[in-house]
Amino acid sequence: MYSREIQGDLLTLSASGWTYRNTFVLYDYETESLWYHLEGTDGLTCISGTYADQKLIEYASAFTRWSTWVAEHPESKFLKYP
Repeated sequence: MYSREIQGDLLTLSASGWTYRNTFVLYDYETESLWYHLEGTDGLTCISGTYADQKLIEYASAFTRWSTWVAEHPESKFLKYP
């Protein structure tokens, strides 16, 4: 997961329709910039556009089962779709 905020601006990220090395290249609607996770780096790097060579920070995340997560984080909540 990556932050959507850079220099006080909030970006709306979406898939650009492009891939590189089997990874999606993201696009932000506000500046029409392209973003990619460069190998060996932390965060999401702007590879073309207004924020070229700048990064969106990467948040820690975990890939786990819900039952494991809720056992370790009982205060967690989720949105249930009808």
